Amino acid sequence: MHRSAPRLTRILACAAVPVMLVVAGCSSDSDSGSKKDSGSSSAASPDAKTSPTVAAARFAKLSDPCKSISAKTIAKLVPQTKVKAGTAGKSTDVANRRSCSWNGLDDNGVKGSQYRWLDVSFLRYDSESSLGVSGEQRAKDNYAKEIAKAKATEGAKSVRTSPATGVGEAGTAIAYNLVKTGEDFTYATIVSRTGNVVVTLTYNGTGYAGAKSPASADLMKGAVAAAKEAVASVAVANK
Repeated sequence: MHRSAPRLTRILACAAVPVMLVVAGCSSDSDSGSKKDSGSSSAASPDAKTSPTVAAARFAKLSDPCKSISAKTIAKLVPQTKVKAGTAGKSTDVANRRSCSWNGLDDNGVKGSQYRWLDVSFLRYDSESSLGVSGEQRAKDNYAKEIAKAKATEGAKSVRTSPATGVGEAGTAIAYNLVKTGEDFTYATIVSRTGNVVVTLTYNGTGYAGAKSPASADLMKGAVAAAKEAVASVAVANK
C-alpha cells in the first residue's frame, strides 16, 4: 500500500489542473507522437524544382527577306528581274520563317538567253527553357540539317562542299549540277548561321537557245556576296 501512494498522489494532482495542462504535462506519449508526425511531414516535402537556366535568344525577329539583299546586287545577279521587289514566300509564322525569291530571263535573241533564279530563306529559333536548350544551340543543330538537305537535293550531280568564309558565324557552300526541263542548271547554295538564325541562299541558272550554262565559280561568287548581305540584315533588323 505504501508503494502505491506516490502514484495515487500524481493522478490526483493531474486531475486537479485544467484539461489543457493535463495534456501538456501528463500525456508525454501524445506529445512525443506529435513531434514525430511533424518531423515526418517536413521530411516528406520535396524541394521546389527549378527550370534550367538558358541564355535568351540573341535575335528576337527576322529581317524582311525581300529587302535583305540590295537592289544593286539583285540587278547584277538576276538580269531582267521579273519582279524587282522580290516575291515573298508564304508563311504562317513570319516571326520565325520568312523567304523571298527573284528570277529573270536575259534574252539575247539568236545569241541565246540566260536565266537566273535567286532565293533566300530565314529560320529563327527561340530558347527552350523547359528543355534547357538555347536558341543558338537549336540553330546550330538545324544549320547542320539544312546543309544535309541541300546536299541531298534530288537529282543533284557532282555535289561539292566547302567553307563559306566570312558568311555569318558559320557558313558552308554547296555546289552541284541539276538537269531541269531538259536543261543543265548550275547551282550554288550557301547555308549560314548567325546567332539563333539560319540563313539559306540558293542561286542557280542556265543558258537557253545555245547559250552556255554559267560557270559554277561565277555563281558561287555571286551567292557568297548576296548571302553576306542577307546575314548582315538580321543584326540590322534587331538594333
